[in-house]
Amino acid sequence: MCIGTICDIEVKIKMAVFPALFGLLMASLVTGQLVDITPREAVRRVGDELNVLCKVSYSIDSCRMTVGNTPYRLIPSQQDGEVVYAGQGLQFGECGATIKNIREDWNGNITCVLPPQSGNIEVQATMRLVVARPPSSPQLRSPQEPAFREGEELRAQCIVPDGRPVAKITWLLDEEQILRGIHQPIVTTEGDLQTISQNITLPLTADEAGKMLTCRAEHEALDQPREAKRQLVIHYPPKSLESGTITIFGLKLGSEGRLNVTVRANPPPRPEWRFGDTTLEPSHSNDMGTITALEPIHLGSGYYNLTLLLPRITKEDVDRKYYLRAINELGTEDFTVLISTMDEPAGVELDTGAIVGIVIAALIAVAAISLLVFAKATDRWCFAGRSHRTDIPDGADSEAPLPPHDDVKGAENPTHDHGEYISNGDTKHPEKKPDTAV
Repeated sequence: MCIGTICDIEVKIKMAVFPALFGLLMASLVTGQLVDITPREAVRRVGDELNVLCKVSYSIDSCRMTVGNTPYRLIPSQQDGEVVYAGQGLQFGECGATIKNIREDWNGNITCVLPPQSGNIEVQATMRLVVARPPSSPQLRSPQEPAFREGEELRAQCIVPDGRPVAKITWLLDEEQILRGIHQPIVTTEGDLQTISQNITLPLTADEAGKMLTCRAEHEALDQPREAKRQLVIHYPPKSLESGTITIFGLKLGSEGRLNVTVRANPPPRPEWRFGDTTLEPSHSNDMGTITALEPIHLGSGYYNLTLLLPRITKEDVDRKYYLRAINELGTEDFTVLISTMDEPAGVELDTGAIVGIVIAALIAVAAISLLVFAKATDRWCFAGRSHRTDIPDGADSEAPLPPHDDVKGAENPTHDHGEYISNGDTKHPEKKPDTAV
């Protein structure tokens, strides 16, 4: 409920607001909502071509399109020029354009205007054309020293400035994409150009040593990605590639023998060989000159061969143990090395299923043997009757002693040394008669 002047003000406000809202509604209906424009956004390089189509559900009087800052009146019959008509015709409500040889200054909005054949309300729609501009070369930055220690964390940033649209950053370690430790990219805009930056945090191990960290920038205006690279230098103590005692197989008495041990280290390892009371460093031999420690050989990627040379292997060489210590500024690693004149045993790798099968087979075999032993010990099953005579005459004393072993053979008992043959075709088989009491 209102009183006097307050009521008049409310009525006037309502009367003013309603036409305004109605006008906004009508404006929205006759502008972009009634016009279907394809595409709504496009990215093209300078010199490329673009087709834009605006369409309404009724015939139109003309077709106008503004590209960059230049308006064009497009006539279906005229196909000369940098912007020409495209579509089925004005009578189908189509106002389209083929934009040839896109220029840098055309970056921005493209607007089509479609006047109806009757009435004075024009409708229009707008799409966004992004004329691709290649970014500047990527920059890879890190506040840390070029060399790291194992266990330290790499912090680096990749910046790709002044691209249109924004570039895409990919991190690589050698040729493998990095998916861990990647931070959310940050995009900044200056004018119509965009700069993207992205940070990475990467824990470092010996496995990353010597690999190439790459920040790769990809962009619509580039035929090939651009990259910024940095090789990772990581220092770590010597590491063994084998656990336990190392045995060198296949050496022969009287022949040359090389005791090779491969280690991984950075900085390079310094080997120290010891056997008996002798300690040798590289390029040194024992007192007799029969054993020499060689200089380490770098195999690449931080791997080194440490070798002790025995020009002529003796039995004494085979019987002793050799101890190797690999040393660098960050630590040491110790090895025990043995010599064998036997061939290296062939390794057999079994999967889980094979191992389970072998175990089950072994258990079955053990069970079968146990049953056989039990049956033999208790005269059961196939062993029943082995220790008792079955030819004791009826009425004989079961407690009487068995006849001597010679009587059992039958060959020396003339009463039982005979047999008759039963004919079965051409083959005759002896038929044993049952023993009778003598």
